[in-house]
Amino acid sequence: MKKFAFIGAGSFVFTRNIVRDLLTFPAFEDAEFALMDIDEARLERITRAVEKIVAAMGKPAKITPTLSREEALQGADGVLCTVFNGDIDIWRYDIEIPKKYGVDINVGDTRSVSGIFRALRNIPLMLDICRDIEKYCPKAVFLNYTNPMSMLCKAMQTYSNVEVTGLCHSVQGTVGMLAEWLGIPVGEIDYLCEGVNHQAFYLKLERNGEDLYPALLEKIKDPEYYNKEQVRNEMLRHLGYYVTESSGHNSEYNQWFRKRPDLIEKYCTHGTNWNPGEYAYSLNLRKDRKKTWYKEITDWIENAEVDKNRSQEYAANIFNARIGDQTPFHFNGNVLNYGAIPNLPEDACVEIPVLADRWGIHKLMAEPLPKHLAILVGTTAQVENLVVEACMQKNKTKVIQAVSMDPLTSAVCSLQEIRDMCDELFAVNKDFLGDYHD
Repeated sequence: MKKFAFIGAGSFVFTRNIVRDLLTFPAFEDAEFALMDIDEARLERITRAVEKIVAAMGKPAKITPTLSREEALQGADGVLCTVFNGDIDIWRYDIEIPKKYGVDINVGDTRSVSGIFRALRNIPLMLDICRDIEKYCPKAVFLNYTNPMSMLCKAMQTYSNVEVTGLCHSVQGTVGMLAEWLGIPVGEIDYLCEGVNHQAFYLKLERNGEDLYPALLEKIKDPEYYNKEQVRNEMLRHLGYYVTESSGHNSEYNQWFRKRPDLIEKYCTHGTNWNPGEYAYSLNLRKDRKKTWYKEITDWIENAEVDKNRSQEYAANIFNARIGDQTPFHFNGNVLNYGAIPNLPEDACVEIPVLADRWGIHKLMAEPLPKHLAILVGTTAQVENLVVEACMQKNKTKVIQAVSMDPLTSAVCSLQEIRDMCDELFAVNKDFLGDYHD
């Protein structure tokens, strides 16, 4: 019987999907699901939801709810993590303080100044979890879903002995979106995608050996499709390759779309997939979720039918490859570079094709990025490396230097404004960060 520890099990959609997916594999039909959350109400609701899934699937799995991370991890074979340090009450300052200085951000969970301070809050938490894994289940496979993915994985892969990789929906999600646009079954698309998390590019996008980029460039001439992903489609037009993560995210990761109000209006306000220009929308959405989650999950428990089909998430397939029937599984994962992409920093955390099997997670084919993309992605990777170093050293000066090199922030602010902005962010984050030295 295998044991899976869900750290932050109160993430309802994620936990329900992964539990169901695991139960579709014969090797995990009798697994123990240790559901850990620090919120008793959320833990009670997700326990009821998982009980419903197990019953509907007709499997003899065991469910162990707990408020104790140590209890959840004891003897675990697989660990999944969706926790983060700092809820809306602190996240909002990651957005609101930079906006005072002209740095307009709306998601703020991956990079730019907001993602950097989110990383500073979460790296110590993730390393604490790794230390517990080393103590209670040192052979466990750890899959992380928490952002900022690259910086957290870089820290864990560098400063712990845990087998850990990070997973994101954006690689397979974007391929699915493009397949729909082009009217092609997604299983017929061959691709090579590499870079860093949320900023990886499809260097190859083919069907039966035919390059799909000419058809995609033609498709986005149609306003209906261009407006679905204005930022990403504009990047394709000028950079020649499609990027993995949504327009809302990518508008924050570079210097082209959010440095002036007119650009925000043009590229970040009228998208039809999602409106990436309105921070108020994101804030209100998150506030609403805090108010409505109990009713939504209760409605699901009492009324919804359980979908027994496996989802598009990678986690269960990876666990099956590593500790189940050991069928190898290919996916894009977050790993330390060490030459896989030779024109990115050697020690950066990169997102590239990997293979999970009984022996571990192995890097597969990668290649140099086109030179212009290497400049863009390389800047991101170097900033992220500096942030991890600054966090481990609790060095305030290095944090400010990292923010100073961020493309969006440096396009808007002077160096003194960046320092003043960071001082404010350090002040509101003091309870999470502790004392940083200059």
